[in-house]
Amino acid sequence: MNPLLNSLKPYPFARLREALQGVCPPEGVDLVPLHIGEPKHATPKVITDALTEALSELSVYPLSAGLPQLREACARWVARRYDGLVLNPETEILPVLGSREALFSFAQVVLNPTADGKDVVVSPNPFYQIYEGAALLGGGEICFANCYAPDFIPAWEEIAEDIWPRVKLVFVCSPNNPSGSVMQQEDWNTLFALQDKYDFVIASDECYSEIYFDGAKPIGCLQAAQAAGRGNRNIVMFTSLSKRSNVPGLRSGFVAGDADLLKAFLLYRTYHGSAMSVPVQKASIAAWDDEAHVAENRRLYQEKFDKVLPVLREAFEVNMPEASFYLWLKVPDGDDLAFAKKLLGEAGIQVLPGRFLARDTAHGNPGLGYVRIALVAGVEECVAAARKMVDLYCG
Repeated sequence: MNPLLNSLKPYPFARLREALQGVCPPEGVDLVPLHIGEPKHATPKVITDALTEALSELSVYPLSAGLPQLREACARWVARRYDGLVLNPETEILPVLGSREALFSFAQVVLNPTADGKDVVVSPNPFYQIYEGAALLGGGEICFANCYAPDFIPAWEEIAEDIWPRVKLVFVCSPNNPSGSVMQQEDWNTLFALQDKYDFVIASDECYSEIYFDGAKPIGCLQAAQAAGRGNRNIVMFTSLSKRSNVPGLRSGFVAGDADLLKAFLLYRTYHGSAMSVPVQKASIAAWDDEAHVAENRRLYQEKFDKVLPVLREAFEVNMPEASFYLWLKVPDGDDLAFAKKLLGEAGIQVLPGRFLARDTAHGNPGLGYVRIALVAGVEECVAAARKMVDLYCG
């Protein structure tokens, strides 16, 4: 068995299940799961119709590169979303089975496990654990740049000067999971300056880019690069329909950016067998070409935040995220795990302790003292859960 598997850490939800063993909701209280970022809004009819209409094409082997029509739909969306950003659908866009598998497998293309001294992957902290698994199973080493209040932008300066020359890949998540923070142009410029100096690849995870508020669209990595007057060499962005279109089970997204990196990634994926079925591709085309359902999705999340935040602020220090459907709530006594246990055992509410989303570093664990709350349940259910949390701590 691959010995690198032994380097993998338990996933956050496995750690949570273990930590909560023996803790149960009060009798007669319904469980409210706010710990997993799984969208609960209805899947748009425009997508389900396109999917069912194409079911006869399950008899066709799909190409790893995807249908030209899908790549063109993705390019159209990029141009609409990022102020006219033009990408070549033949060479700069590649459909993938959701951003999660693509983020993982992309690292296998970039890292060189036979290098003298392990290649280094830099990740924000807290972080999406796929980044760490990708680095370790790619034979690399991972280093963390902690994200602190109030802006929760990675503190790149925490990476030691002698580490940067070995850095081959930097993962970025903007809008950020779990804080909902968004990198601004100046933040991207700081990272671009480091890239110019050390020549690493930037992998920008942008799967929450369409859940924003008051029209404040998060800037994307490729968009920021264009604004900075640079090309997309060594820059790749990852996006997905899961959150944007409420289809986490469709497993559909795309990667865009550096044509040379995508050419190598396509070769890898051809051998890996990562081809999207034709019906899913047809449904994806319908999804990327429709914005009405996305606007409605944002409206529902906005309503939740508008109603939940005033309630929570009666007892907690909590801010509106710049984007995403998460609240990164600072717990009153600093013990995020005890807070999660209390919520489950006394109110039937599940949240995710921040410590499970972060790693201990020489600069501390930036997840300690926070919990992530995913506002994915219905509006009234989220409001009722918020009221229970306040009553529990103020009653």
